[in-house]
Amino acid sequence: MIGGMEHLPSTEAAVTALRALAEVHEREMEVTHDIGADRTSRRTAAGVGVTVDPDGSLPHEAHVEFGGLPRVRVRLYPDDDALIDVEGVECHDIPRDEVPGFLRSVFGGLAYVRARRFPPGYFLIVPLPGDRAHKEFLPLIALTPWLSAHVR
Repeated sequence: MIGGMEHLPSTEAAVTALRALAEVHEREMEVTHDIGADRTSRRTAAGVGVTVDPDGSLPHEAHVEFGGLPRVRVRLYPDDDALIDVEGVECHDIPRDEVPGFLRSVFGGLAYVRARRFPPGYFLIVPLPGDRAHKEFLPLIALTPWLSAHVR
């Protein structure tokens, strides 16, 4: 994280942390912001023309796309979680505070694909800080060249 920051209190703080991470790993990064209840994806209950939440705040969602391989996209939700797409594999409900650690593992070469013989299947394994790992099932047809190169 940035300067020892352990908690990312807002979407903008998370975007700032991702910019620093992109700089360290020499990756280009493109960010799109959706601000207001009428523009964010999880605010389907908001009325027409309503831009604020009932408490008067503006919800902020950001879409981040990194250049290079592996192809990584991050969708930061205003509800303190994120959706991370690594080479087409969607990792749902990643807590916002864990997104930089998740991406450090992916960009640092720690993420890998585990193959299982019976029943046949593949899993994307991303080590997280604190001796934890995120595990996501992969259908066989979803193996891209980058994922295939990281099978153990």
